Amino acid sequence: MKHPPGTAPVRADVPDDDAAEGTTKPARSDRHSGARDDDDNRDSRSGPTRGKFTKEQKKAQRGANKGRRFGKVRDELDLCWRVANGANCEYGAEQCKFSHDIPAYLAVKQQDIRIPDTTEISDTLSVVPDFTKVAKPHPEHPSIDLNTLCPIFKETGECRYGFKCRFLGGHVQTDASGNLTLVKDEEKKARTAVSSQELNFVGGDVQKQLRSKKYPFPISDAYLREMQQNDAQTNSTSKINSGTVVLAEPEQNMDVDTTASEKPARVPTSAVEELIENRIGGSLLASTSDTPDVPVRFAEKKRLHWSGKTYLAPLTTVGNLPFRQLCVKYGADITCGEMGLANSFLAGSKEEWSLVRRHPSEKIFGVQVAGNKPSTLVPTAEVIAKEFAGNIDFVDLNCGCPIDLVFKSGSGSALLDTPGKLGKILIGMNKALGDIPVTVKLRTGVKDGKNTAHKTMPKAVEWGTSCITLHGRSRQQRYTRLADWDYIKECVEAVRAREAEEDLPPIPIFGGGDCYSSQDYWSNVEKAGVDGVMLGRGALIKPWLFTEVKERREWDISARERLDLIRTYAEYGIKYVRCLRLEPPSDTFPSHFGSDTAGVNTARRYLCEALSFQYRYIPIGVLEHLPARINDRAPAFRGRDELGRYTVKIVQSPDVLTSYAETLLASGNSSDWIKISEMFLGPAPESWTFTPKHKSNSVE
Repeated sequence: MKHPPGTAPVRADVPDDDAAEGTTKPARSDRHSGARDDDDNRDSRSGPTRGKFTKEQKKAQRGANKGRRFGKVRDELDLCWRVANGANCEYGAEQCKFSHDIPAYLAVKQQDIRIPDTTEISDTLSVVPDFTKVAKPHPEHPSIDLNTLCPIFKETGECRYGFKCRFLGGHVQTDASGNLTLVKDEEKKARTAVSSQELNFVGGDVQKQLRSKKYPFPISDAYLREMQQNDAQTNSTSKINSGTVVLAEPEQNMDVDTTASEKPARVPTSAVEELIENRIGGSLLASTSDTPDVPVRFAEKKRLHWSGKTYLAPLTTVGNLPFRQLCVKYGADITCGEMGLANSFLAGSKEEWSLVRRHPSEKIFGVQVAGNKPSTLVPTAEVIAKEFAGNIDFVDLNCGCPIDLVFKSGSGSALLDTPGKLGKILIGMNKALGDIPVTVKLRTGVKDGKNTAHKTMPKAVEWGTSCITLHGRSRQQRYTRLADWDYIKECVEAVRAREAEEDLPPIPIFGGGDCYSSQDYWSNVEKAGVDGVMLGRGALIKPWLFTEVKERREWDISARERLDLIRTYAEYGIKYVRCLRLEPPSDTFPSHFGSDTAGVNTARRYLCEALSFQYRYIPIGVLEHLPARINDRAPAFRGRDELGRYTVKIVQSPDVLTSYAETLLASGNSSDWIKISEMFLGPAPESWTFTPKHKSNSVE
């Protein structure tokens, strides 16, 4: 059977979903997806004309929804955080701007929610599972369900969201006086004090020092000062020898960024040199007097033995801690935090520093930074090394981000066109990080047909890079056309030749681009000679891809197993990510996720972001042949039940989805993603909205 280009080869015997869609009308939450709800805009076509759009309609569905905003949803009555945790408020009931009346708060609080086991969800999926039959309302406070389980309390023996927790019934009891009290499991608290705590939290004092430009950067200051002197000396020598003025590249402005390095007091030079020698295992002058083209040896750098390990790419927005934890569960060995901007790190941004958090299950974890000059990237590396010593396995420099905002600032893939500056950045970061390795992620080049990676990568090895990842596309390509694995092979050979020539130890090299199956992975490893493949989009669509790679098989995962995955993600989002401290989240906690109203609905937002990729998965059981291709899109098809059948039970109620889970999970409409989130996170509040990234996912 022939299929149009870009269409997945679905078997001819797989029915489409017109029958199911034409029989009943699933409930749609247009307020969530931003879809237009006027009758004139709804697609009432059926039969042969169904699915055909006018030119204007097609244009309206193209492109991205720019400037997306996601506001927080709060409780109707805002209870004081200290009172909610059973503590005394320092301001007292009269002066505190939050309520101290717990009974009044519980009277208007939303109903407790419950994360069900997927076995409790029937094949004909209701919009929100009805758990009223198993709920046990508190006799005096009906919003409390005494049969629910709090994921945080279950894991740690304590929930510091207290009375504000949406799973309150799982850790509350009535004392002898008839008052509600919070329950704590001291034995479990002691047992999980270390194993369940996230790592890499930056304290308020450090953020304050960074914001006020008072954080000390002795290594960075010495390196930047020495670099300026070397540049001045090189330019002066060139003038004398040639009688002409030698102009540096316009992009290579090596002026020290005073916003990053000014401070009221300087460390004495002798102390600086001693600190540097202890950190890098050598003299600063000896290692910086040469140009970046001369090999720099860092004796104390940790060697990375990553051959054969699976690597989850750093992914902006969707590569958050719960998603990384999910991928670790399915077999990811190496994980990296979302890209953080050097300028924002140095400005003490709470949001930026939250990107470096690490879950204990992440065995090999790194931080990715982006910037455009040594005067910001080197100090950023220094503060990371100082604050997170022992909890960071590597720091990755982003030289591949194609986003216009990043590229036009001279960061990301723009560094590929300024190799001199890139060399100074890598050498400086190596010095500032001590024994923490520096890795680089890059693309083939900036423009199509003008590849530069085969020249940059061998130099990067000489500049002290401990691992290189090459995405087989240029910046101009973004994600269009196929990745060039032949060129990746050429770059690997260039690096190995330079290592042999300079007698350098081999470093791990990862490739990337279009890997969507175990077959893709291992054939690319063999073809290109890489140590592994960094998994990005493939892992977003199929988080279980790591299992397929390790077991060298294609997994025909069932809808029930996929729902289990979604349930696990929702639970991870609620369970962790906020440090369990007594202070209110607005002061010391990262600004997302948790078991209170705001946290649950932020978890809902990120779950919908994850589903915006996962819906693109096409079950391999409905394909004509394997492997599936990452850019293929499936025609409308009806999913299977647990026995692999395509029969569908018709339910006339408009509040019930008649499709099986596999059909619902394949929906590209954001309203359906919200329905899936409601299975595990309860009904979405009326004031909560979700705007998908792509306009096509907003249209009914």
